[in-house]
Amino acid sequence: MTMQDAMHHFHPGPEMGRELRGALSRFGTGVTIVTTGTEAGPVGITANSFSSVSLDPPLVLWSASRNSRRYPFFSEAEHMAIHVLADGQMPLCRAFAASPHAFDQAEWAANEQGVPLLEGCLARFECERYAEYDGGDHAIIVARVLKASVRQGLPLLFYGGQFGQFASGG
Repeated sequence: MTMQDAMHHFHPGPEMGRELRGALSRFGTGVTIVTTGTEAGPVGITANSFSSVSLDPPLVLWSASRNSRRYPFFSEAEHMAIHVLADGQMPLCRAFAASPHAFDQAEWAANEQGVPLLEGCLARFECERYAEYDGGDHAIIVARVLKASVRQGLPLLFYGGQFGQFASGG
């Protein structure tokens, strides 16, 4: 084993936040934008904390930072849509990371519940709130999938603090 292969050990705590974030970044994820309709208009947020939970009933989850100014909109939302981004949607990802109102950067239409549905994503899950759980500085939002849409394509990925994509292989 080389030095490069050696594991770095530490005990997570407030003073080790950067190290913990670095260790967590070793897990590659897809990138999503979660949207909801509000009295103030449509709101969206970029999130990579998305996962399937159950097929029966059809449940998914994502996590929202309680420190985000957008959190109250999603904590109160009865309906939301989760959009799995395609490799060419980096500008949209960055737009929603910067602003909850970046809808002028995308083609979209509202569904029957007033939830904005973004076009061009690889998969979209139209959901209703199922449960919310305490996750420390985040809230774990579990949603029941009411309708799903999917298309072919390559995903936008997040790994090691950077965005990327799959290289097509043989």
